Amino acid sequence: MSLPSILAPVFAQVGLVFVLVFFMVAARHGGVAGGPERAKLVSDCFSNQFEIPVLFFTLVPLAVLTRKADLLFVVMSWIFVLSRLAHAAIHTGSNRQPARGIAWLLGVATLLVMWAVFAVRVLLVP
Repeated sequence: MSLPSILAPVFAQVGLVFVLVFFMVAARHGGVAGGPERAKLVSDCFSNQFEIPVLFFTLVPLAVLTRKADLLFVVMSWIFVLSRLAHAAIHTGSNRQPARGIAWLLGVATLLVMWAVFAVRVLLVP
């Protein structure tokens, strides 16, 4: 896979973080309807981008350096990022369960599979 194909999902995830930081600033300064409750939701969603996604940001350069980033890796990367986008939209919007939980679980499960496939390819496949 080409480097731009591998990094495109990373750029999308980073874009989400920056959108959320600007949304959080606007919410905290009264520029977003919903008051303090909305500001807290957006702030919590922003903080979430430094939890599970850290494992994604760690895996991508390792996969690039070891040349294990193939089409499957890129597809799973997009699934992970799209799940994070859905999670953020639900979290900062309706904040409804179980939809938010399903989006979160899809991302976590995808990332777990990505790490498992990567580990097998590095440790067991010559």
